[in-house]
Formats: sequence, C-alpha cells, structure tokens
Amino acid sequence: MKSIRIALILGLGMSTAGTIALADHNTEEALQQRVAAVGSLNIMTTEEAAAAAQQAAAQTTEVAAAGPADGEAVYNSACAACHTTGAAGAPKLGDVDAWSARIAQGLEVLLDHAINGYQGNSGVMPAKGGNAALSDAEVTAAVESMVNASQ
Repeated sequence: MKSIRIALILGLGMSTAGTIALADHNTEEALQQRVAAVGSLNIMTTEEAAAAAQQAAAQTTEVAAAGPADGEAVYNSACAACHTTGAAGAPKLGDVDAWSARIAQGLEVLLDHAINGYQGNSGVMPAKGGNAALSDAEVTAAVESMVNASQ
C-alpha cells in the first residue's frame, strides 16, 4: 500500500504545465498518429508476382542499355560523401597535395583500390565506395573524373 500512496502523492504534485502537456498529448489527432498504420502488405497472386518480376527485369534492361553513368554523376551519387568531407581518410576532390602521391602510383592501382577496396595507413576505401551495385565501368569513370579534377 505504501507504493500506491507514494504514487498518488507524486501524481497530485504535478504542475499545471505538466497537466497541459499531458492533455495536448491526448488529443484525438495525437491518438490517431500513434495508432496509424506504419506500412502495408500487398499480397499478389502468382500471375501478378510474375508480371511484377517481368516489369522489374525490363526496367533493369533499360537502365543497362542506357550505358554507364558519367563519372561526375557516379561521383555525386556514391563518392561525394567521403571525398567531399575527407571521411575515413578519403582525399578531398580537387586537393592536389592529397591526390599527388596516389596519382603517382598509376591509374591501375587507383582503380584496383576503388573497385576491390583498400586499407592503408591514411584511411580506408571500401570496395566500390560501399555501393556493390556499381559496375567496374562506373567506378572507373568516377575515378578518372576525380583524378582529372585533382591534378
């Protein structure tokens, strides 16, 4: 019984501001937001699933037929997060001093590190910048773009 009395005493000691905040939290709108659905489930028939898979395959073919993205576009979508900020020791785009020793190793070494990943004394390069969906050609285009902008 003591714990119930303490809880009641603490409850009676609430400030008016606390009561107002509690009241605002219990509006119909707040309640609807708390119980709203967070997702949905789409159950398909076998035929609908096959049609969806065929459509996805067609879209993938269209993207592949368009060819690899240009180096700057790949850089902006996959490389900029680290090569703009210097995260994980990445040389910043346009920083000639940071790039000069790397460029001196040759394009083949840079491409190997960018495609397969590399861990060196000054940082880490995840394979394909952490985006396994990139093709080797897209990574090559991005590396060539970065080298050209950093000489």
